[in-house]
Amino acid sequence: MATVSPPSITIRRARSQDVASVAELGTHVFSITFGHSVSSQQLQAYLSESYSIPATAKDVTDPMKDMIVATSQDGAIVGFALLTRGTSEPCITHLESTIELQRIYVHPTYHGNGVGKILIKKLEDIANQQGFKYIWLGVWEENYKAQKVYEKLGYRVVGDHDFTIGEVVQRDHIMVKEL
Repeated sequence: MATVSPPSITIRRARSQDVASVAELGTHVFSITFGHSVSSQQLQAYLSESYSIPATAKDVTDPMKDMIVATSQDGAIVGFALLTRGTSEPCITHLESTIELQRIYVHPTYHGNGVGKILIKKLEDIANQQGFKYIWLGVWEENYKAQKVYEKLGYRVVGDHDFTIGEVVQRDHIMVKEL
């Protein structure tokens, strides 16, 4: 079986001029991943709160967060991921020096090309350089594809938490990896 090599991807820190593209990509990926599980009104309210231009600009400039983007050869943003300091979950409070890996989003046309893995590895490197010992993430219990990717990268399920969109409460698995 032939292996597909990843497309030419560049990883860099997000900049203020990336905000509109990141917000658009976040809205698109969140909608196709979770849109079927909530009403259109609940989805739109969540997107307006989490993926608006102001919300995305705040993520890019927040000193407690590191956002990186993956760009294609033509400079288009095809993925992004976020590292967040200062968050925790009850199932990991016993761990020393944790950091959260958030919003690992890749445009669907780039799925299966290693872009998500490249983003994750880069944020793991940043977390390691910043002295963190553990990295954790939340993944929707119905996102089996993502769970398999995280397991292959060394993450393991250590608990669960509720994720609320509007009036819908979904369950996320909390996964952790020692750096």
